[in-house]
Amino acid sequence: MQDTHDLLVRSSTDFPSLRRYGTSVLQVNLGYLCNLSCVHCHVNAGPTRTELMDKATIDLVLQVIRKRDIKVIDLTGGAPEMNPHFRYLVRECHALGVEVIDRCNLTILLEPGYEDLPQFLADHHVHVVASLPCYSEENVNKQRGKGVFQGSLEAIRRLNEKGYGEDRVLDLVYNPTGASLPPPQQALEADYKRELMEHFGLRFNHLLTITNMPISRFGAVLLAHNQFNDYMQLLRDSYNRETLPALMCRSMVSVDYQGYLYDCDFNQMLDMPQGHHENHQHLSSLLDEDIEGEPIYVADHCFGCTAGAGSSCGGALG
Repeated sequence: MQDTHDLLVRSSTDFPSLRRYGTSVLQVNLGYLCNLSCVHCHVNAGPTRTELMDKATIDLVLQVIRKRDIKVIDLTGGAPEMNPHFRYLVRECHALGVEVIDRCNLTILLEPGYEDLPQFLADHHVHVVASLPCYSEENVNKQRGKGVFQGSLEAIRRLNEKGYGEDRVLDLVYNPTGASLPPPQQALEADYKRELMEHFGLRFNHLLTITNMPISRFGAVLLAHNQFNDYMQLLRDSYNRETLPALMCRSMVSVDYQGYLYDCDFNQMLDMPQGHHENHQHLSSLLDEDIEGEPIYVADHCFGCTAGAGSSCGGALG
């Protein structure tokens, strides 16, 4: 598989310099193990990956949450639920009054041994952010694999039965299926709500539109189809400077499964150390001081977060 790393990281960039605000969100990657292998996946997750965060590192995450008064922990993977310490971490964060976001691929809720997860998530008030790249079966299965659409609908149905889409928050995530920007978030959300309710009787709270990043698996697809340069030009041509204050890297720090820090999840996949430090900074450093005011390591892929209405893990920026 071709890699876009050198095309992005080792090239000079004219993306504007940025500095961090205080840290309010920890985005923690619990490992790359996943029950799916999606085309758009920027972490190359899949069933054969073995990298998982150990309990000692998870305990360190909890120490940092207490020390830095972190308000939100955003759990990613792979499928974060497949980490054997997932439930322990959720319970501890819930007890601390921290908002827990679970970035769920939905189909994990149907796997043997995970059938009770909807009840567990509801009991601990977990905010579920679930990938559903389209309300069309053909498009979803093309991007995520045969049968994933119907499995995703069944998972949403089970979450709805536990109050998700009403008093428990279920947000869905849209990614374009190809080398294009997402359409306007508000209008697409209305389409999703209409289609999912009218055809399947399913509810959710919000739709988050996220731009595909030209890295890892999606980057390889762009290279294979000779679309990389055109896609990068699209991102540059769509640059919106008004999105800069709200970029997720300003107040969030990304933690990999070994406990090393990055300015965002995308930088993690490109092995770009937090703050452009020569050596990777470790989570333990946050026990001593926050990284407020430090520079953010930027490269050309950052144009993806500032294209059009902007893009973050929380959807469009404006």
